[in-house]
Amino acid sequence: MGTLTLFSLARKNMKNNFINYFLYFGSMIFSILIYFVFVSLKYDQTAQSAMADSAKINTAFSGASVVLLIFVAIFIGYSNSFFTRKRKKEVGLYALLGLRNKQIGRMLFYENFLMSLFALTIGIGLGSFLTKWFVQLLMKLMGYDVIAKFAISSSAIVNTAIVFLIIALFNSIQGYLLIYRFKLIDLFRADAEGEQEPKTSIQVALLSVLMIGCGYWIALQDIGKSKIWGTLGMGTTALLILILVVIGTYFLFSTLTLTLLKLSMKNKKRYWKGIRLIGRSQLFYRIRGNARTLTIIAVLSATTLTAVGTAYSLYYNSRSMSELMSPNSYMFIANSPNQAQKVQDVISANTNHKVNYHLSVPAIQIDADTSNIMSGSRSTKRTFTLISSESFNKLAAVHKKKDTLSLTGNETVILIPFYKEGQSPDYLGKSIKLLTGHKGETITFSGLKPYTLLNVEITFSTLVVSDELFASLAKKMKPLQLETYGISNDTKAEELTTDIEQLLPRSEEMPSLSSFYRDYSQGLQSSGLLIYMAGFLGLVFLAATGSMIYFKQLTEANADKGRYQILHKIGVNKKEIKRSIAKQVAFIFALPLFAGIAHCSVALSVLSSVLQRNLTVPVLICISVYSLIYFVYYLFTVQSYYKIVVTQPK
Repeated sequence: MGTLTLFSLARKNMKNNFINYFLYFGSMIFSILIYFVFVSLKYDQTAQSAMADSAKINTAFSGASVVLLIFVAIFIGYSNSFFTRKRKKEVGLYALLGLRNKQIGRMLFYENFLMSLFALTIGIGLGSFLTKWFVQLLMKLMGYDVIAKFAISSSAIVNTAIVFLIIALFNSIQGYLLIYRFKLIDLFRADAEGEQEPKTSIQVALLSVLMIGCGYWIALQDIGKSKIWGTLGMGTTALLILILVVIGTYFLFSTLTLTLLKLSMKNKKRYWKGIRLIGRSQLFYRIRGNARTLTIIAVLSATTLTAVGTAYSLYYNSRSMSELMSPNSYMFIANSPNQAQKVQDVISANTNHKVNYHLSVPAIQIDADTSNIMSGSRSTKRTFTLISSESFNKLAAVHKKKDTLSLTGNETVILIPFYKEGQSPDYLGKSIKLLTGHKGETITFSGLKPYTLLNVEITFSTLVVSDELFASLAKKMKPLQLETYGISNDTKAEELTTDIEQLLPRSEEMPSLSSFYRDYSQGLQSSGLLIYMAGFLGLVFLAATGSMIYFKQLTEANADKGRYQILHKIGVNKKEIKRSIAKQVAFIFALPLFAGIAHCSVALSVLSSVLQRNLTVPVLICISVYSLIYFVYYLFTVQSYYKIVVTQPK
């Protein structure tokens, strides 16, 4: 048989099996598309000129590209293991018809390589056409108001082509070696493998619950108070949680699920109703064989949801985080009345932003001995920013806080925006000594506020003291004049911020100006970049996990085809068959999804505790979108499975 004939046979096989390979082919195209986009962004002039720190962003996309590449290589190899079983009988038939092993191997090589080449061509083609819109989306997420230009990067094309051709070549060699790895009798008995009754173990089933529960319990401990976290350390404890949950999940699918299925089969009344025994029996006999796949999918789902949920949570909370750090639109230290007036004139002259408030706040920066509070620290000397209770009440009013303070004597209240009980020092009732001279001044903490009213970039930890004490200290130490402004539409204040920055001197030690816009835009750039990469990587992971279940179910559908056709011949209608298939496939899809959501929920609850933010809304949005796409894969799998088992042999 000549080369041309082998090519023709390979093309015919691809055409006949396209429905089986459709999701695999689509997943490969999508993976190539995303990799091409990530690589193109390193060369795109619009992105490079707009982003201030393009070097770090290039590094981030390079790292994401490597992660994507490793995953795609594993996914392609894993997918081929499913195709191998499906093709064994076909390969054996070629051998019986007289084709030499070398010819069969070359045919499989051509088939795999051609499919990879088609996917690469389509992926790069779509990537070249869509890169402009992907760049525009990235700019939008990062808060840049620029218009991307259409450009095709030859460097990105060469990079993507070389990388995926290497993967395609390796994949094709694996296909070539298939005929040499099995005996002829093994090729024809492929569908009969793995049908022995699996053994169940109550002990291992309980162990799976115990391991997952233990992992969850450790993860949900208060990191600051937990003895386990404190003794083992962050890295070791996180690794221990990962091991417990992953192994527990494997035992969950391989043993606990089997045990529950076996118990349900003892209910004879329900088990023998309709053709329910067919679906449950098939699940029972094959669930152990699916355990590794389901574990991988559950872990991937949890990883994807956690990564995307984290990125979206940071993006979703970018404004509130910036407001916590910079509650005032602008705050600067006025070195002279003339300088303060110039800044006021610039802000007042800008018609795009209305001034909501302007307060001049006298403040004192002072060192203090904190040995009573931080006894375990190497250094007990800290610098604080002091304001009077009168200034606090004015700032609280413009920030619409209901708190008012009326301090007397040497009472003080500390403002801590990221206070966390158990991890932050215990201030209440304790005293520190302000280093004002020979004797110093001892003040006692009578309260704590979990926020600040001064921008943290140009102030130290803020202490509110009584008006009398502040006036007394002001005689010994000259107060700074802090000018604070609140303006409307502060998320769009790039031009005004730049104008103000030009009026104020720059210092390497302490910034002269703290602006909400700069904090917000930097946070938006970081979280926007993160959600962009995490979102597309998550979609690739989702496409791959959905495809894995799809391949596995189609392999089983071909093995079950004869059984379902016999059922149809003895009177079972197609509607009942489809209902049975839908329930069986739903069970396989639901197991890793629910496990992944549970693992993700625990991980994100820890993140919520660390960030001290309610992440319920962004997490629910991510889980809902993920589940919806997953459900589409489920519907597609049910339909394909049904078509295979009801199709009559020609």
